[in-house]
Amino acid sequence: MQLDVTNLRKDYPTPGGSLEIFSDVSFTLGPGDTAAIMGPSGTGKSTLLYLLGGLETPTSGTVTLGGKAIHNTDVGFVFQDHCLLPQCSVFENILLPTLVAPPQDYETRAKTLIDQVGLTGRIDHRPAQLSGGEKQRVAIARALIREPHLLVCDEPTGNLDETTADSVAALLLDLHHRLNNILIVVTHSPRIAERFPIRFQLSGKRLTRKS
Repeated sequence: MQLDVTNLRKDYPTPGGSLEIFSDVSFTLGPGDTAAIMGPSGTGKSTLLYLLGGLETPTSGTVTLGGKAIHNTDVGFVFQDHCLLPQCSVFENILLPTLVAPPQDYETRAKTLIDQVGLTGRIDHRPAQLSGGEKQRVAIARALIREPHLLVCDEPTGNLDETTADSVAALLLDLHHRLNNILIVVTHSPRIAERFPIRFQLSGKRLTRKS
């Protein structure tokens, strides 16, 4: 499915009037594309990601996936904080998004993803028993359990040391190639961004594509 972003604008109301975060954001990504979004803190990178994933509504403009409005079931999310439930095992955390999904054999897929992210021996462990990198691997598997057409990641390596961050970024790209979906990552790390063929810069309320 193709992602089409057209003339996207986001404002927030404030006591002093409307605050423009960004405007005139337009781009297209297709299956197999990977993109990194960079920019200074406070420029609206996370906000843009939430609009792309359907978590927020734009002030104007459109975001479509496969010619239709974004639906959360088409999107997987990975955040800087892994957001795992502490009382649930690795296996149970990965299955959480399927609780509201049509019946399928998600348990088999969950076990496959656990193997792919290198946590076979941790399937029954709880988050407190995992390292930071392992927790983020669980979060990635959870985001992919329903095979989304679009995977958006907000600083997925921001809380990790350099070596672990590199391994998590490599894992994201490896799983992306297996699924041939669209992968968009917000990052402050130029080293991580260099792994992505398509790179955007968000600054001055505008999104520009870097060469």
